[in-house]
Amino acid sequence: MENCCGLLTSKQEPVPLKSVEVELEVRDHVATVVSTLNYENKEDKPLEAVFVFPMPGDAAVCHFSATIGQTQIVAEVKEKQKAREEYDDALSSGQQAFLLEESDQSPDIFSLSVGSLPPGESASIRLEYVTELAVQADEGLRFVLPAVLNPRYHPQGSEGVQVTSVPASLVPYSLSFSARVSSPRPVSKVESNCPMDPLKYLNTEQSQATVKLAAGHKFDKDVELLIYYKDAHQPTAVVEAGQTSAKPGTLMGDPLVMLSLYPEFPQAVMSSLASCGEFVFLLDRSGSMGVPMNNNEGSQTRIGSARDTLLLLLKSIPMGCYFNIYSFGSSYEHIFPKSVEYSEKTMEEALKKVEGMEDDLGGTEILEALKHIYSQACIPNQPRQLFVFTDGEVGNTKEVINLVKKNSASHRCFSFGIGEGASSALINGLAKEGGGHAQFITGIDRMQPKVMQSLRFALQPAVVDISVKWDLPKGVSVSVLSPPITTLFQGQRSLIYAQLTGQSPKAAEGSVTVKYSLAGHPSQNKLHFNLKPAEDSGLTVHRLAARTLIRSLEMVEDEEVVEGGEPDEGVKKKKVVELSVQSGVSSAFTAFIAVNKGSGETIQGPLVRRNVPTPMMMGCPTPCMMRMYHCSAAGGIAIDGLLMADNLEEESDGYQMADDFEQEVMYDEPPEAKPELPRRDPLLQLVSLQRASGRWELDPALAAALGKTSEEVEMTQPSEVNKEVWATILALIWLHGFKLDAQEEWELLAMKAVSWLRAQNAPRVTQCVEAGNTLLGCKVQQDALGI
Repeated sequence: MENCCGLLTSKQEPVPLKSVEVELEVRDHVATVVSTLNYENKEDKPLEAVFVFPMPGDAAVCHFSATIGQTQIVAEVKEKQKAREEYDDALSSGQQAFLLEESDQSPDIFSLSVGSLPPGESASIRLEYVTELAVQADEGLRFVLPAVLNPRYHPQGSEGVQVTSVPASLVPYSLSFSARVSSPRPVSKVESNCPMDPLKYLNTEQSQATVKLAAGHKFDKDVELLIYYKDAHQPTAVVEAGQTSAKPGTLMGDPLVMLSLYPEFPQAVMSSLASCGEFVFLLDRSGSMGVPMNNNEGSQTRIGSARDTLLLLLKSIPMGCYFNIYSFGSSYEHIFPKSVEYSEKTMEEALKKVEGMEDDLGGTEILEALKHIYSQACIPNQPRQLFVFTDGEVGNTKEVINLVKKNSASHRCFSFGIGEGASSALINGLAKEGGGHAQFITGIDRMQPKVMQSLRFALQPAVVDISVKWDLPKGVSVSVLSPPITTLFQGQRSLIYAQLTGQSPKAAEGSVTVKYSLAGHPSQNKLHFNLKPAEDSGLTVHRLAARTLIRSLEMVEDEEVVEGGEPDEGVKKKKVVELSVQSGVSSAFTAFIAVNKGSGETIQGPLVRRNVPTPMMMGCPTPCMMRMYHCSAAGGIAIDGLLMADNLEEESDGYQMADDFEQEVMYDEPPEAKPELPRRDPLLQLVSLQRASGRWELDPALAAALGKTSEEVEMTQPSEVNKEVWATILALIWLHGFKLDAQEEWELLAMKAVSWLRAQNAPRVTQCVEAGNTLLGCKVQQDALGI
């Protein structure tokens, strides 16, 4: 075999990208990320390098520049087609050019084209984005640097995004990552799913700290940081001065305020869970769901974890509710023709079907399943709650989110991204437009506690009649830039961006009051803030606000944008382009373009295209063909697939797939070999025996789940006590005595058990608790059981 030097793809082609350096700065709950990509052409001909990579779906990309030698070229934001033409023209005339564009289908995929890199030359690309950090259930702030880009499934006939992927172990470039965290409150700890050097504090108050990724990152997972501050999150307001060069009265010229609200609801209301609702569970059964949850030996598959989660959900929903379970791949299935009332019979029928669910339905086509769900009439007085479980490998993200938005008045949508590389744009978009809550399950995370937290949110009374009232000094007016708040959840942050116009006196104050109704009780939260702009905040708030406005406009149907008159297809695009160019923040309709016009020397020779591979999860099945959305006139390849760079045939008008790939299966294939199923988790074994009403029955299966024989369980049963009462009390003692660390997983089904026990008005409960503790070797107090 020919001896090649330098970095190579799996096809033995040189890779011009040598290293990626990422610097993260976190201020309270806002992150600024600066990525530097270092390229070098070690070939003897000029190159065009194309790198398709993941980004956080809600990031505001606000800077893009290239450094060649001593020359730095800062890119401008331009309408996407104009930027592409400028890039092609530059390459055709022998100039260097750099293009950064967001995918048309999904805002969490970007394409970076580095054009006309002469032999022996290096280029350093710098891109910067800002994003808000999501609040976790344990009050940590979650930052994710997407490193894994799993190929996305595209329905036949739809346009796609080119992704050249390799297994993580074959990624031919290095990653360095460092983070600096600062907050008004002390930083208590920073955790990561990747090996990190120890946290270093920069001051005695411990309100500033740095941390670095240990050398040798394997690219087998996204880099995730969880940041914890010593005090619980408090409502805050940040006022940021406008850009001095921008015109007053414009978005960038006026001061902006970013409000972070953390509503606190009365405990009495929060403890009263609803006993009605229609619960629709939508489960991804595409081939990629057969991938293990993580790289640890014996790790459960995604579909296996989802099956266990459905068991907990079906045991936890209250009597009197309605439910149905859908699953999807290239097609979709449902257990019942329409949602049915929750009972022992329907629960058992559903669980039997769930046990047989495998990753065998092909590709990830979620749209048709959602359309069918929304075509079903809602049940009166049973609010619809939709739970979506997917690994997020979907190509038509915007179409899916738009469908959820159109139906947002009739339901709430709770979404769960499973595994590395799940599309943040899809998972966050489903929850945001569906008025629900998003969760990501990665690494060694257990799916069950996160899903059960969302079920508690779904069962809590809905917050209605939300209004926001501003109180500002005379001469100052406010324009709210964020979409109206439609949902509030306990402990979850709500962000409001607003533009402040007019002159305010020095040391002036303003306030904002959020009013809402919860379970019939009117409530309000008020926040006072100083109108004096914060120092040294750059334009972070303006960029985040611009991103919020851009995303809102992109989601609006064209007819809604037009104020009177006939709808104009281009009105929405025009507004987005204007806002994107003005703010310097990318959008679906714009791109960053930089052309090196300085040297005056043209680059000689035909351009050779090199696709920089992106890591994907090991074992991730081969997907459908994926198409690039831009074809360079200077020799760019219009079509490419997963590791298929060598299977291209040239035609007079460009490139096409080689014949032997045109008939490729257009959806995920399930892995051939199935691992031997491990013994069932003891908690799930006990939970599987619970009846829909909440009770357990005294039988050999229960005794085995408790680690006892049938004789031991029956002989210790107090006299005059019903067998089912005794069995249920034993199950509750076992849960409290042995599985307290997993209480959030079984808390709701235990509440059902307690309700059932109370309804029996059973005698000798205290003796049952004492006898149960003795039998199981526990010391659980009766009041801890709630009976």
